Amino acid sequence: MDKEKIQNIIKDLIIEIGEDPSREGLIRTPKRVAEAYEFLCSGYKMDINEVLNDAIFTEKYDEMVLVKNIDFYSMCEHHLLPFYGKVHVAYIPNGKIVGLSKIPRIVDVFARRLQVQERMTQQIADTLDKFLEPIGVAVVSEAYHMCMMMRGVEKQNCSATTSAMHGVFKEDEKTRNEYLNLIKMKNV
Repeated sequence: MDKEKIQNIIKDLIIEIGEDPSREGLIRTPKRVAEAYEFLCSGYKMDINEVLNDAIFTEKYDEMVLVKNIDFYSMCEHHLLPFYGKVHVAYIPNGKIVGLSKIPRIVDVFARRLQVQERMTQQIADTLDKFLEPIGVAVVSEAYHMCMMMRGVEKQNCSATTSAMHGVFKEDEKTRNEYLNLIKMKNV
């Protein structure tokens, strides 16, 4: 990412919306915005193999593994406004498990890109399916979208929920319902 080019674009944007980029409060804004976007879009530079970092292990465990309430922040690709919320990820191993801290890192890889919630949810599920080859994967994302809250319909209390179910979570209602009930439970 060319931060200097981004700074020039932001300076031009400030002018186009009717502000003075040399005003005291705006002088450093182009630099701050460029640095913010470098972080907010850092998922493009992340490599799943490096994120997993050899943290896939052989294990004879065949019950559900669930990591829930994973906070995420992303940027809507349609309006370049934030959307944020929680992701709940489960899988049923088929001889392989992953270090638990890797699951939130996988979420970050996809959240830190220009995104739509539907695609992000599916990418998380597809990645776990590919690397773990589990019996099933389930991902539910719940999010608030600034593009709906601040503009457009201006509905501050509406949220969006998306899901991606693979394997036994898609095929077996009992397993899917167990997962959905577990994500509703309060944390310890």
